[in-house]
Amino acid sequence: MPIQLIHNRRLYQQIADQLRDMIDRGEYGPGGNLPPERELAKQFGVSRTSVREALIALEVIGIVSVRVGNGVVVLPREEQPLAKDEPEPSALQQAARRSGWEIDPELDLEISHELDDEIPPFKLLQARRLVEPETAALAAVNASDEQLRSIAEAYARNVEDNRNGSHTHPGDRLFHIRIAEASGNPAYLLLVSHLLGRKYGMMFQRLQTLYTSKDMPNRSEHEHLLILEALQARDAAAARKAMRAHMDSVVKIFSRSVPDQNIKYQPDPLPKTTSRVS
Repeated sequence: MPIQLIHNRRLYQQIADQLRDMIDRGEYGPGGNLPPERELAKQFGVSRTSVREALIALEVIGIVSVRVGNGVVVLPREEQPLAKDEPEPSALQQAARRSGWEIDPELDLEISHELDDEIPPFKLLQARRLVEPETAALAAVNASDEQLRSIAEAYARNVEDNRNGSHTHPGDRLFHIRIAEASGNPAYLLLVSHLLGRKYGMMFQRLQTLYTSKDMPNRSEHEHLLILEALQARDAAAARKAMRAHMDSVVKIFSRSVPDQNIKYQPDPLPKTTSRVS
């Protein structure tokens, strides 16, 4: 069966699942070698790093053995009984069951576990302003057509929320989350989902109530449209620029409404690096 080109997010998961299926069909038998990383990357149309992540995932769940310098060897399969009508879990799900993502016990006492505490509003916006322009740039390059449609659907929900006078703006937040999802980087998705996937905290709600200008929903809606159009045009530079302008606009609106004009938001200086889409 020919290898299918990879277009969607979580590339390594899809690569791992395809390779596992090929092994299950007997295209690569126990004791045999998989093709070299370079060849697999060319066949899948992805980078070697994505292939390497897939191979490591397959090793974690006991399907292959990765031997640096000697290739990747297929191991004999240990059949795992499944309940009736239960679909076989993906390689990612199987790997997660074997090695959970958890706090290292050696650092347990050194790390704050207060992940549910509300982040002060301007600190939240500061973090978003640093991260989200890059998620937009990556999404412009990596998003599938289906993901672009889901971003457009979130925008439509944003527009509907504004027409209905929503105070929680789920469409607005979903718009940003789906862009992070389409970036192709699950780390960005994790960050943005954690920051925006919950209800607004009391501090953010109060900030909105006191200082949101009347034109902010419509202004934000227009800025979202510019981001969406850049994504649909597959223009990474324009998407990055539009997202950064949007975040700056939100900060400016909240800051300019503070009665004491001496209190102004000053973002931390950004590192002097050249951003590249990868």
